[in-house]
Amino acid sequence: MAAKFSTGLDIHCSIPYTSDTKLLYGSSSSSTKSSRLSLKRFTILCNSTSKSPKPNLDLDSSRKKPSLSEQLKPLSNTILDDPPNQARILSKPKSTWVNPTRPKPSVLSLQRQKRSSYSYNPQIRDLKNFARRLSESHFSDDAFLAVLEDIPHPPTRDNALLVLNSLRPWQKTIFFFNWIKTRNLFPLETIFYNVAMKSLRFGRQFQQIEELAFEMIESGIELDNISYSTIITCAKRCNLFDKAVEWFERMYKTGLMPDEVTYSAVLDVYAQLGKVEEVMSLYERGRASGWTPDPVAFAVLAKVFGAAGDYDGIRFVLQEMKALEVQPNLVVYNTLLEAMGKAGKPGLARSLFEEMVDSGLTPDAKTLTALIKIYGKARWARDALDLWERMKSNGWPMDFILYNTLLSMCADLGLEEEAETLFHDMRKSDNCRLDSWSYTAMLNIYGSVGNAEKAMALFEEMSRVGIELNVMGCTCLVQCFGRAQRIDDLVKVFEVSVQRGVKPDDRLCGCLLSVVSYCKGDDADKVLACLQQANPRLVTFVKMLEDESTSYDIVKEEFRSILTNTSDDARRPFCNCLIDICRKRNLAERAHELLYLGTVYGLYPGLHTKTPEEWRLNVRALSVGAAQTAFEEWMRTLAKIVQSEEPLPEVLSANTGAGTHKFSQGLANAFASHVEKLAAPFKQSEEKAGFFIATREDVVSWVQSKAAATA
Repeated sequence: MAAKFSTGLDIHCSIPYTSDTKLLYGSSSSSTKSSRLSLKRFTILCNSTSKSPKPNLDLDSSRKKPSLSEQLKPLSNTILDDPPNQARILSKPKSTWVNPTRPKPSVLSLQRQKRSSYSYNPQIRDLKNFARRLSESHFSDDAFLAVLEDIPHPPTRDNALLVLNSLRPWQKTIFFFNWIKTRNLFPLETIFYNVAMKSLRFGRQFQQIEELAFEMIESGIELDNISYSTIITCAKRCNLFDKAVEWFERMYKTGLMPDEVTYSAVLDVYAQLGKVEEVMSLYERGRASGWTPDPVAFAVLAKVFGAAGDYDGIRFVLQEMKALEVQPNLVVYNTLLEAMGKAGKPGLARSLFEEMVDSGLTPDAKTLTALIKIYGKARWARDALDLWERMKSNGWPMDFILYNTLLSMCADLGLEEEAETLFHDMRKSDNCRLDSWSYTAMLNIYGSVGNAEKAMALFEEMSRVGIELNVMGCTCLVQCFGRAQRIDDLVKVFEVSVQRGVKPDDRLCGCLLSVVSYCKGDDADKVLACLQQANPRLVTFVKMLEDESTSYDIVKEEFRSILTNTSDDARRPFCNCLIDICRKRNLAERAHELLYLGTVYGLYPGLHTKTPEEWRLNVRALSVGAAQTAFEEWMRTLAKIVQSEEPLPEVLSANTGAGTHKFSQGLANAFASHVEKLAAPFKQSEEKAGFFIATREDVVSWVQSKAAATA
């Protein structure tokens, strides 16, 4: 294997064989298995068995040689602590075949249990006035008992039940319920406990509801469908999902079938617990029993598939609703829109929204917020702004969360003028108020464009109106003043922020590190002094990189320790900035060492992709210095392959990305300058923005000419 390794090597670094490379060789032979959540089937419905689909074998892909980043990915999982990946639903439920010769097994009651009808009570007005007086009173316990003795009519069964059902505060309901029990005037039936438990559910008092349920069991009083439904739905409201499942299972053990409302509630409980298989199994069992799901049940299914970003599952929900002629309500549409956003389907989300409006439903603020987030994530600026105009013209509700979401979208897309207009509208609006989120979005825009004057004016305005600067706002200001080379203002903002209680996080530290990468002399020392307060270990590591006596092994161990204690989304930016600092200070070998370690630790997945026709270097997620370093490593590897007369593909390319943000740094321009500096045979593509293309013949000729020049 050692003899073949040079062919598949994408990054070259003259580093001795270590324990990391030993792990690398071991990890390349291991295979990972993707987890698939299978749906349970109940054989009581059918004797047939379904065959498992044959795996789709891709013979071409099996012969592909994995890139170095792919080989090193398992190694990074063993070295760095990463959050576990969430399971994805890879299949949707299929229709359940029912044997017509056997009766359908019932798992739920298709009729909501009828509530007991009240007989006409001539004393109803007096008793309701008495109950209202009890509900609005502020008596002590003794005084409350004294008032109860003055009940206008004898507390017969019907009178007591009417008063109990008319009381509003759950404390008064339980007090009156206990008073009835102590009087022992008539046997308490199930309906009395149900009324008391409903009042407790309104007050979210699950423990007391459970105590009443156990009291019923001990006293031999039957729990009916309403009793279990009240217990289960209260547990759900109190986020006691395990308790809800416990009582649902207890209900089945007694032989009592849940009604449709309870069934839908338990579906949601399983979804909240993340028990996807149970959700789908429960759904299929209900459908096999003849159940027509209500909009609540479909909203639960949409939430489950949306959380996993499973578009096929979302499409299944839409098809089921259409087949059953269930009209989605606003809640279902909102859930489906959020699911479309997580599945990354902005076009389908737009179509679904138009369908909702055409059906006569008026979107609420939650609907519009979900759609704006989807457009912002997809960078559909025009659609988002058109939606904003429709909101104003149609008078659709716009709360401050929706305004702030629009502002954040403008910040992500670099829409400076549009954001300023929206910010001005928020100032004039009676329904919205500017908060820390609003100001932070504007600071983000000014930080992206480097408009230091407006950023400073906004910062001073925040101080005047009493809006606290959060860590994100501080990060935006540091970015803005750093790009404008106003280091003294940067230091001032940082120190004021820390004094006001802002705690620097990894993102702010990464921003400071980025400023260090393009500063020199005293300015760099000033920024490092700020970074010293935020993360002294990073400053020590920067100085360690500058010390030529520091060995690679020491750099490797310290870098791994830093990354382990850094949040996942800040690890790659840290490595990018450290490589930039090394290149800025003419520490080329250190830059190559850091790129190698970053690849080993899984910070650059997909850096190299290979097909039989094309090899590609993907640097769009790298900084300018890291991209230049990666290109140099790649060219060294290609030179070795040519010299050893190993085969190359017809086309070689590098992808820097086109950059959809208005204020992007222009990685493609910097990369083009570096390619020209190296006299490499890559030409910028006229058809694909951000792509640099070279043919096999061009690369071979370039390597041979370089070899001849150094001979």
